[in-house]
Amino acid sequence: MTTQDMTTHDVVVIGAGIVGSAIARELSGYHLSVALLEARDDVGDGTSKANTAILHTGFDAKPGTLESAMVRRGYRLLSDFASVTGIPVERTGAILVAWDREQLDALPALLDKAKANGYHGCDVIGPDAVYAELPHLGEGALGGLTVPDESITCTWTVNLALATDAVNRGVALRTGCRVESVDVGAEFTELNTTGGPVRARWVVNAAGLTADLVDRWFGYARFTVTPRRGELIVYDKLARPLVDKIVLPVPTSIGKGVLVSPTVYGNVMLGPTAEDLRDRTDTATSAAGFEFLLAKGRDLIPRLLDEEVTATYAGLRAAIDHGDYLIDADSGRRYVLVGGIRSTGLTAGMAIAEHVRDLLENAGLDLLVKTELPSAPTMPNLGEAFPRPYQDDALIKADGAYGRIVCFCERVTEGEIRDACRAVIPPVGVDGLRRRTRAMNGRCQGFYCGAEVLESFERETRR
Repeated sequence: MTTQDMTTHDVVVIGAGIVGSAIARELSGYHLSVALLEARDDVGDGTSKANTAILHTGFDAKPGTLESAMVRRGYRLLSDFASVTGIPVERTGAILVAWDREQLDALPALLDKAKANGYHGCDVIGPDAVYAELPHLGEGALGGLTVPDESITCTWTVNLALATDAVNRGVALRTGCRVESVDVGAEFTELNTTGGPVRARWVVNAAGLTADLVDRWFGYARFTVTPRRGELIVYDKLARPLVDKIVLPVPTSIGKGVLVSPTVYGNVMLGPTAEDLRDRTDTATSAAGFEFLLAKGRDLIPRLLDEEVTATYAGLRAAIDHGDYLIDADSGRRYVLVGGIRSTGLTAGMAIAEHVRDLLENAGLDLLVKTELPSAPTMPNLGEAFPRPYQDDALIKADGAYGRIVCFCERVTEGEIRDACRAVIPPVGVDGLRRRTRAMNGRCQGFYCGAEVLESFERETRR
């Protein structure tokens, strides 16, 4: 492709995780040419796919920070978006449990912090009230802080819904397009990628684990990303009666600590660990991490250790040497950094997108609102608290493919696999199919259904 043939986009967003997809979607509401670049072969295949999937109220954020404002606003935005698109959200509530005198004494300050953040739903309760809410909790709890509006959701569906809406609105999604360097010119920036050159008037860096490297290409040296590995254990659905709300620890300076939480898929999750690494690709689980979580689980919910483990996995968070989100616009270089977005990015993503939009407008980008936009996409439901296709007699009567179960652990039907493969953003491989349907995510982990799932997937991808 020659320079003359190259399309010039008004904005190129680097990174199709939740935050990058939300930014692209927000900008697609204006008369702009927007491209969304993703180094991997699928959206949401990096940090965004492996978090605790909690929709946070922001009660424990540091008051006055950008993170606090973004989480508070993002909670409302994502809740509304979920109700329109069908993203599963369960308002389970949470209890932050104090296990010693120091933690108990910290609860009133956490209550005050929640109020300072604009959240007034918290309450300090005694041990009897804690055990009334959490009868399977381990012995020794001294008190707790209730957070009734904390919720659980499906991070995979959130990411896919945002990216799908963006594409439907006209965003050019390019996967397998890793940015390797940039050339900042007087009017345009040329991004040299593994998928060929891409030219932009403005660049938004939402590259997550590599955001600091991209930032250096634009002449900065203001932060360093440290990949922080979080390992988690997922217990079988039979464990769900043990935990009907999120059990939170008193947070520390390095994170929110190990929690126990139900999932929208009907499981129970224990984790995460917090281990700083050098390797930005190391998502392997470890024996040490597994033993650490088991010890924590034994204290938190002793009976949980009697239940079967469905899966273990690890994700990497983009920890930075900065106490807040780092979001900044450089009008001279026509560049916006969106860095240091921790696990709260799931909740804050849509608010961050609004903030980036405002920064771009203030920096001189003309924003003309589109008067007509397509309807938001309707996403397949992956949550157990809501009707699934195999339970819908009318749907099965209209299309028998929804009555043919392929994955019996997760009750995934042939129709769901077909729909995923024919979607606006179809899965490139089986892992992507897992995130869109839950196929092979159950207790057998594909041992019994893997061949049939793969056959259905390959049949659809040959079409």
